[in-house]
Amino acid sequence: MCSSNLKQDEVAIVMVPFPGQGHLNQLLQLACLITSSYDLPVYYVGSATHNLQAQVRANALNPSDIAKIHFHDIPTPDFTSPAPDPNALSKFPSHLEPAWDACMLLREPIASFLCDISSKSRRVVVVHDSLMSYNVQDVSSLHNAESYIFNCISVFTLYCLICLSVGMSVPLEEELLKKLPSLDGIMTDKIRDRGASQSPYLDIRSGDIHNTSKVIEGKFLDLLAQVASDQNKKNWAIGPVLPTKLDRISNRENICLDWLNKQPPRSVLYVSFGTTTSFSDREIKEIAMGLEQSKQRFVWVLRDADRGDIFTEEARKVELPEGFEERINGAGLVVREWAPQPEILAHSSTGGFMSHCGWNSCIESITMGVPIAAWPMHSDQPMTGFLVTEVLKIGLIVREWEKREELVNASTIEYVVRKLMASEEGDLIRKRAEELGEAVRQSTEKGGASRMELDSFIAHITR
Repeated sequence: MCSSNLKQDEVAIVMVPFPGQGHLNQLLQLACLITSSYDLPVYYVGSATHNLQAQVRANALNPSDIAKIHFHDIPTPDFTSPAPDPNALSKFPSHLEPAWDACMLLREPIASFLCDISSKSRRVVVVHDSLMSYNVQDVSSLHNAESYIFNCISVFTLYCLICLSVGMSVPLEEELLKKLPSLDGIMTDKIRDRGASQSPYLDIRSGDIHNTSKVIEGKFLDLLAQVASDQNKKNWAIGPVLPTKLDRISNRENICLDWLNKQPPRSVLYVSFGTTTSFSDREIKEIAMGLEQSKQRFVWVLRDADRGDIFTEEARKVELPEGFEERINGAGLVVREWAPQPEILAHSSTGGFMSHCGWNSCIESITMGVPIAAWPMHSDQPMTGFLVTEVLKIGLIVREWEKREELVNASTIEYVVRKLMASEEGDLIRKRAEELGEAVRQSTEKGGASRMELDSFIAHITR
């Protein structure tokens, strides 16, 4: 048991993220949202390598808010950090599994840290990724601690996964049900087992926090509440947790933003496939040709998938077709380094986003009112792509999930890009996206649905 020092009358919030970029980022955004709005101490706990990764890549977050966060670095366990295989038929990033295995060794140092904080606080509130449930299980042994899961995927996806895992039908119109992607091929057996191994520790939590807004997923939040295994657990939809007013956008020095400043309004397609997708040389050639043939302006972030430790070796330099960059000069920009995605999506020149449909990217795009050319790769992405294109109707699908192992050719890419960026249908989709973005941003303002949910969560944990 922990030794009890003099209690200070305060509530300490401890964030425990899963070590993948999309997960690290959302919990860092939540930490900043709390430090900027409420006078509460926030601790961000993880391996030293991944804490540094979160900070180095802190897109669009105010440095003064990050400065208030207490980063608690746990020595990084040894793990191999192999390069991704761009030629694998499955796009699931199984090369990251050694890093994920290593993060399962953090239970004891996390318990020790919680024990220490517990002795100095009136209450400890642990907010953790569901994939870190095993690591935070010792919360239950502390008399003044409680835990909440922060869900890094859409509520629609979470709801579908629950329904399909218990053999329930997802309540959608018949036409939509026919199009609902299958769960085949979304992940490896190993990662499915890892998810299942967390389930014995899920009941410890006192509730769930969702990075979404009732404006986006109100219907599915209601449905999720009906299938929840424990009806007593509270749910809060506090998203988007990213900053919705990017005031500092105009004075940021960045090649992408400088280039966007020179383009007409809503004329540029932003192309990025996140941190876990690697394309083969052949696939990259088809994307390049499709973008060039579409005759639309674009910013393309061309990077290989992250390694488990992003600070190790150089990533592979991807080759583009000969003369491509010279030919697209002025009309397109290829960027090979980390890009300020939220600021790019918030820029007035950006009119579309070709995306792998990670929830991080989708919630950013939705918030900024930018329609999506959806090209899901693995995990939650097929369901999120479906949510964007079929339910919210703010995007177009690039490739059906059932055809995931087929090469997407240049003419398909050209067709989707033109349809999104230069057609009447594309204009209607963009208008819907802009209207939804406006409603989502309003939901985070004082009196808005998401802000009220966040206030309710803070009131609950500081009761």
